[in-house]
This record gives sequence, structure tokens and C-alpha cells, in this order.
Amino acid sequence: MLKRLHIYFKERYPFLARLILGCIVFLEIHFIILLNYGVTSFQIGIQEAVGAYTVFAFLFWLRVADDLKDYETDLRLFPDRPLPSGRVYKKDIVIICIIMELIAVVLNLIFMNNILFFCILYAYGYLMSKWFFKKKVIQPSLPLALVTHNPVQMFVNVYIISFTVIKYDLEPVSLITIMTLWTLYFPAIIWEVSRKIKAPKDENDYTTYSKLFGYKKSTKFVMIMTLVDIVTNMILVFNLNKFTIVLFVLLVSWMVWKFVSFIKDPEQFAIVQKVEIYTYIQESLMLLTIVVFLLVGRIG
Repeated sequence: MLKRLHIYFKERYPFLARLILGCIVFLEIHFIILLNYGVTSFQIGIQEAVGAYTVFAFLFWLRVADDLKDYETDLRLFPDRPLPSGRVYKKDIVIICIIMELIAVVLNLIFMNNILFFCILYAYGYLMSKWFFKKKVIQPSLPLALVTHNPVQMFVNVYIISFTVIKYDLEPVSLITIMTLWTLYFPAIIWEVSRKIKAPKDENDYTTYSKLFGYKKSTKFVMIMTLVDIVTNMILVFNLNKFTIVLFVLLVSWMVWKFVSFIKDPEQFAIVQKVEIYTYIQESLMLLTIVVFLLVGRIG
């Protein structure tokens, strides 16, 4: 079983990389709120570690649920993946998932201050895993699946925001918390749509947004979401580092250029590859802005 789990984690959910991602997501949102509220005295400890683990474990649950939901489809379209290939058994990932989520439950009950929001997060995850009990309606429809499933990132954000505002007794509803609520939501929706945009010659039996709406309209939608997303990031770093805003403008200009190039010639590259590069740089700039502020204070 350990060998089979090693295969699954290696191919479907790289353990260390996703654990680091959980830490990055939690701490980015946590510090963006604190620094925008002018809080510069922190108490980082077991609670923050539990929060980061919870994000990691919750995203793993979504990965497992998604693989189980798509098992029949993967047998036909992606037979080389761990589950449909038989290299990993369903019971393997179900067992390890239950263990990881139980650990998250216990840790949150013992250490965290936002149990209600933890329950809301996992309740939404459960509804997602069950297709909101409307599988026959939602599964065949990419747009409907996007509308019902993609808001999960906002529930992750609410979990982190609630912990931060409760711990430091901050105003729960403000421009800062509202903008932070959208942080990482737009990158998630941008990536989810862009990975299902293909050049006409690359289309197959797999349902994509480009097949439903055409690659030009789908790409324009992602471009608009990218512009909206960068505005929320600019608002969040405005009081921290003006130089970051300049870098954001340059970055989004490059991404828009790539969108336009793809619309003109969709065969020159896969748009999702450029989106991933953009997202990595964007989130790195957000993290770097936090680090710089903590080290030298406000710039600009």
C-alpha cells in the first residue's frame, strides 16, 4: 500500500510541494490582512501550522474526491493515471484521506479559534464531492461545474480570514477582507478555464471550454478575469509597496500579450502554460512584498 500511495502522491498530489503550497496560501492571506490593518507584532505558532496543514489536507481531499468522481471518465480518456491504470487502488487513497482529514479535525478542535468556519469549509467540500446531489445535471456541464465548484477557494479564504480577524480582534468586514476574499479565487478560475482551452487541432472527446464556446471567446474570458484579478492584488499591496504595483502592470501586460497572441495563433503554445508562469510570478511578488515590508517597511 505504501508503494501504491507513493505513486499516487508523486503523480497526482506531490506531498512536499503541496504542503509548502498550503503554508504559502495560509500565510499569504494571513499576513496580507495583518499588514493592511497595520498589525506588525505577530505571534506565529502552532495555530498557524494547523491552519496551513488544514489547507493542505483539504486540498488533498478535493484531489481524491475529484479522482474518484472522474474514475469512469479516466478509464476511457486517461487510462495511464494511477487509479484507472490499476497501479493504485481506490481503498488506498480513501484510507489515507480519512486519516489526514481526521488529523485536521482533531487539530482544529484543539487549537483553532474558528471551528464554525472550519465546519463550513468541510461542509462545502462534502457537497462538492457529491456534486451537490445533482450529478446528472452538473457533471455534463462544464460551466455549471465551474460555477458550483470553483467558489471553494473562497471558502478556504474565509477559513483563513476568520482565524486572523478573530485572533487579532480585527474588523471582520472591510475593503481589505473583501479584497482578500477574492485573493487566489481568480487565479483558480483562470487556471481551471485555461487548462481546458485547446487549439482546434488538439481537441478530442474530452469536453473543453474551447469546444463549447470556441477558443477565442474562452481566451477573452480568461483575459478579463486576469485583469480583474490583478486589480484586487494592486489594492492589497497599495499600502505596502508601490514598486510591486509597477511590476504587476508589467506582468499583466505580458500576460495580455500572450492572450492576444494565442487568439491570433492557438497552435504556437498551450495557453495554460503561460497562465501557470504568470500565476507563479504573481504569487511570488505577493509573497516578496510581504517579506520586504516585514524587513524594511513600506516602499512608496
